[in-house]
This record gives sequence, C-alpha cells and structure tokens, in this order.
Amino acid sequence: MAEHITVIKGSKAQQYQSLLPQIEALVSTEADVIANLANICAALKESMGFFWVGFYRAETPDMLVLGPFQGPVACTRIPRGKGVCGVVLEQRKTLIVPNVDEFPGHIACSSASKSEIVLPIFSKGKVAWVLDVDSDRLNDFDETDQHWLEKITVMVGLML
Repeated sequence: MAEHITVIKGSKAQQYQSLLPQIEALVSTEADVIANLANICAALKESMGFFWVGFYRAETPDMLVLGPFQGPVACTRIPRGKGVCGVVLEQRKTLIVPNVDEFPGHIACSSASKSEIVLPIFSKGKVAWVLDVDSDRLNDFDETDQHWLEKITVMVGLML
C-alpha cells in the first residue's frame, strides 16, 4: 500500500508536529520493524529535507551495524566510542554536533555532511539502535529537533 506524507509549511516545530502523527499512523498497521524503520527514514528525509537519515543496530554492546537509511552510501560498521554514533552508543544520550569537522574522531561517511544529530533507541534498558540524521548545512540541528526526534525514538523502542 502506498502512503503519502504531507508536512505543513511553518516553523520546524510545526513541521514535526504535523509529521509525527503521520509516522505513527504509517507504522501502526505494520508489524515488521525493518519496514517501519525504512518508512520512518523516508518520511523524515523527504518531509524535513535532511541530507541523510538512518538507523544503526547495536549488533553487540560494542558494534553498530547499518540498518535502513535514506541518502548516500553509508558506513556499514561503527565501533562503540568511535564517531558520533559510536559515542552515542557508549554515552547512551543524544548528541547534537553543529560542525562534524570539529567533532573529535568523526567518521566521515560523506564529506557533504556538515552537522549531525544522533539519538539512542532503548529496548529492555539497553541501546538497541541509534537514529542518525545528517545535514549538509552547518549548525542545522537544535533542541527542537532533539525534542521531536526523541519522540520518534521512543515510538521505535516500543516496536522492538
């Protein structure tokens, strides 16, 4: 079944506010987690205009493996503590990076990525996945993104 996502024009918060119930509706009728993650990536990328959106699965407590994503080819494996995603796996908290070139140990999967937000997704008290969102603009993410994307990560955690 084809789905259509429509995001209103307005502030970033208004855009997320219109997008979230549509994502909830999109995933509510599908039990397959991978299919849902793929559609969440597409909805976020297309409606918010992000450069790259994807999920990494915590294959082990020390290794992230690429999952569903939208955007250019990405790094397949990221060790715990390496790059923004690996640090989120280690620290278990959201990180907003205004300029990825200034982040110690940043892993450049694409040189076009300029800023990033990465959020942990918890299941049974452990980081099960991370949501990685990249922009091709500097300082593109803020507390508004964190607030709304964390709502999505909670939704995903409930699917696991």
